[in-house]
Amino acid sequence: MKQLVRYAVVGIASNLAGYLVYLCITWLGVGPKTAMTCLYLLGATVSFVGNRQWTFGHRGSIAAGALRFAFAHLLGYLLNLTLLVVFVDRLGFPHQLVQGIAIFVVAGFLFVLFRWFVFPAAATRAEAR
Repeated sequence: MKQLVRYAVVGIASNLAGYLVYLCITWLGVGPKTAMTCLYLLGATVSFVGNRQWTFGHRGSIAAGALRFAFAHLLGYLLNLTLLVVFVDRLGFPHQLVQGIAIFVVAGFLFVLFRWFVFPAAATRAEAR
């Protein structure tokens, strides 16, 4: 439960800031998918540092963790992009609403991947030896 709360704190801080920037740059004329792509890369980098050290206390290889993290975020990115394509492009929902909801959907998906694949407790202990 402690990890979930810490993950939420890191996520709320980075996603709130990212969503506000998303709204600003789409208002300035940047396309929703382009804006999401740029912000996703920035948010993922900030998230790695916060989640590796504070949320999951990963002490293993930074390179191995970063590689797994990048793969998890690639899957998260594809999920986010799919949500935008389906609900905005195909079904006509407002991109602001879809991206706002997608943040929570992708965050839940990523927590599971981070906990069990990217920063697993057993791997953390084994890599630290």
